[in-house]
Amino acid sequence: MPVTTGPPQHPPDLSKKLPSLGKPRQHAHRPSKSSNPPVETPRLPEPDPLISVKFVHPVRRILSPIDQERFVSSPTHTLITAFAFILADSVIDVPISAVLKKERHSTTTSLLAILQEIEDILHQYPADHNNGSRFGNPKFREFVAAVSSRSKALHEDLLSTIPQDARDGAMDEVTTYFNNAWGSSTRIDYGSGHELNFLIYLLCLNRLSLLPSTCFQQAVLLVFPRYLNVMRELQAAYYLEPAGSHGVWGLDDYHFLPFLFGAAQLHSHPFIRPLAIHNMAVIDSHADDYLYLDMVRQVNSTKTVQGLRWHSPMLDDISGVKEGWSKIYQGMRRMFLHEVIGKLVVMQHFLFGGLVPAAEGMTEQTNGNNSQQTVAIDEAHRGHQHNPNSWNDCCGIQVPSSIGAAQEMQKGGAQQLRPLPFD
Repeated sequence: MPVTTGPPQHPPDLSKKLPSLGKPRQHAHRPSKSSNPPVETPRLPEPDPLISVKFVHPVRRILSPIDQERFVSSPTHTLITAFAFILADSVIDVPISAVLKKERHSTTTSLLAILQEIEDILHQYPADHNNGSRFGNPKFREFVAAVSSRSKALHEDLLSTIPQDARDGAMDEVTTYFNNAWGSSTRIDYGSGHELNFLIYLLCLNRLSLLPSTCFQQAVLLVFPRYLNVMRELQAAYYLEPAGSHGVWGLDDYHFLPFLFGAAQLHSHPFIRPLAIHNMAVIDSHADDYLYLDMVRQVNSTKTVQGLRWHSPMLDDISGVKEGWSKIYQGMRRMFLHEVIGKLVVMQHFLFGGLVPAAEGMTEQTNGNNSQQTVAIDEAHRGHQHNPNSWNDCCGIQVPSSIGAAQEMQKGGAQQLRPLPFD
């Protein structure tokens, strides 16, 4: 059979099968993986006239999941969210040094003086660590009692402009949140719920028109860091146990708000990237200006092993976010909603009064004053919801203080934190 060597007699028309060079190739539409929408900041309502406020001694009202659901859908939940987020928004891209240069508001000056008094009280009740225990020191109860006995006197000047007929009620509510911001004298622990009390303390001052929006930057970057430093002294002095600690799977054993505020500060920073938390030169140079970096420095200094990836894997994971601090900030806002004020295990200890009212239909307490600081030890786990399938995490397992562990190691002669094997 002869072999044909010329071109085919009837070649196929491929022009309709090849894409035109003048037009871009059309791809089938593939829906992109949708990211979470930004968390909106609710509007912060103007404070109600004091004449319309019915002051009530703050008590626990969230005693069941139904109470928590009613709280989440209440105006008070919106109020707390708005206040926390507006405080954070006020310090976006603002370092502490910039606020230090501004003239201080009178409320800022008063609050810093009050916190200095608390530090002085701490020094009057030194802890006894002769037993070498890493758990909470009972001397802390004397400190809490001293703060509670003096708190009204400490706030006389700050609340002096409140009309006399409202001052006693306002004083009771403000000092109740203040007294509960230092930890539990029953369990000798501290956690994000106690930190939340300090935020609500500031919110009460805002509702009393003593902390205006012009003072928000100073509240976040001058007052709150001072509170943070006093708390660190307390944690170091009394080996406060982490309340309901998530261990290494949380941001920090004790605090959350510094990460929310700190991520806002770094929101659009021109050169400090999330991965910079692993760079000790960056931490040393900028931790005094940015709360997030300051917290990383603190976490590194109080752990008994070296390396964020070992003792703080969540912080380590967050540092790999490629979208930068703006996404981390949004994540912290979501975490505040879901892991702080959205969690029954935290909010079952929350106190509601007249300035921060309970939602209609929430359980009424009938056992009188139920503040955490006045519950007897044998009553510490009654009157609120427990999860039978949990590790008793409603109030936290007794977890030794990492600060206490580090300090006891140093007393034993250890000069450096020990590395984990294979690190």
